[in-house]
Amino acid sequence: MRRKQKGFWQTFSSVIGACLVGYFVYHTVQGDRGWVAMIRMQHEVRAAEATLERLQAERQELQHRTKLLQGKVLDPDLLEEKSRELLNYSRPGEIVVLIPEENGQKGNIP
Repeated sequence: MRRKQKGFWQTFSSVIGACLVGYFVYHTVQGDRGWVAMIRMQHEVRAAEATLERLQAERQELQHRTKLLQGKVLDPDLLEEKSRELLNYSRPGEIVVLIPEENGQKGNIP
């Protein structure tokens, strides 16, 4: 009888140990802070970094264009471009191509 009880407790403790190990392995892989979540987060970080780079380049371009409009000397080409865009003017013989709005920006001539 003692031998059966000892075998039962050994089997029972092995099963409980295996369940605990399985629980921790599952949550290491599939949990909220597990391996799969880490991979997903890395993809989100890469996408955010790409967006950041794009927006920084766009900001630099806008700062450059702003510098051209400020100061004592204005860039005549940029001034003409902006005035024609704001007043919707075109020269005789020009073909105007309208581009649909994208990302909330006005469509303008490329």
